[in-house]
Amino acid sequence: MLNRRHLRVKVLQALYAYHQSDTKDVKLFEKNMLHSIDQVYEMYIWMLSLIGEVVSFSENDAQERANKHLPTADDLNANLKILTNRFILSLNDNKEYIQAKKKYKVDWNFEPELAKTLFISLRNSPEYAEYLAKTGDTLQTDKDIIKFIFKKVILKSSLAEQVFEDMFIFWPVDKDVLQALIAKTFKNFSHDDYKLNQLAEITGNWVEDREFVVNLFQQSVRYDGAYQELIAAKTQNWEPERIAMMDTLLMKMAITEFINFNSIPVKVTINEYLEISKEFSTPKSNSFINGILDKILIELKAENKIKKIGRGLIE
Repeated sequence: MLNRRHLRVKVLQALYAYHQSDTKDVKLFEKNMLHSIDQVYEMYIWMLSLIGEVVSFSENDAQERANKHLPTADDLNANLKILTNRFILSLNDNKEYIQAKKKYKVDWNFEPELAKTLFISLRNSPEYAEYLAKTGDTLQTDKDIIKFIFKKVILKSSLAEQVFEDMFIFWPVDKDVLQALIAKTFKNFSHDDYKLNQLAEITGNWVEDREFVVNLFQQSVRYDGAYQELIAAKTQNWEPERIAMMDTLLMKMAITEFINFNSIPVKVTINEYLEISKEFSTPKSNSFINGILDKILIELKAENKIKKIGRGLIE
């Protein structure tokens, strides 16, 4: 699921788009930000559906083999055990999943070769042969082959990679979250009673997390000028064009949390943005941001502008 660091990245992406655009419609970029978060869940539903497509193609494959000009005995007696896979049956019976597929209009007809290519890769693997030969299957063994399809077939496929990159602009960034959502689904689907199995949730508490991202985005935009002055005062020896835009945005977001989010500890805020900088900015950004934020923090403390409550201790 999306944790607070992932959500901060979504705000960062929205702020970057906002500052790069000539349009300064805050609500528009806020809407786009929330949509980008929803797209992570949409990606998750599409991936679950693709797993199901790969499994379903076993039937098509069996028909194609049986209709060959000179079919072998194996061609005429293809093992279709995977069609009774408990995980897939439970997934296809899940009302939330069914509704989500309708909401996102999930239909793989636009890429007919994908499921076929993936199934052939699966069919040729020793792991699939072992699964077909196994007796006394359980929900766990059924989940194991589905995990294999996801991790070793789909995620290893350059075609699947390209399809998802084309469909979802933030695929390279969100792929790790997708894997966590799929892993959570495997954990959730642990009951033989299909009604008890639940999909993964996009965040731990979407009501609170939605408020967090919206406030962080809005406050970062609202006080952009004031926070720019704070940063400029501490970077007088730096030419503005030498400071990466991402560094500036990350520092403004951190300052926003220092001042406006009284339940988030200062150390948590600093650590989060330093970690994000490692992935989204320059190699030297980590130490640069840390040094500037330390100076700004001293000033804000002296002016009594940082007020933390509860577990949010400053030190």
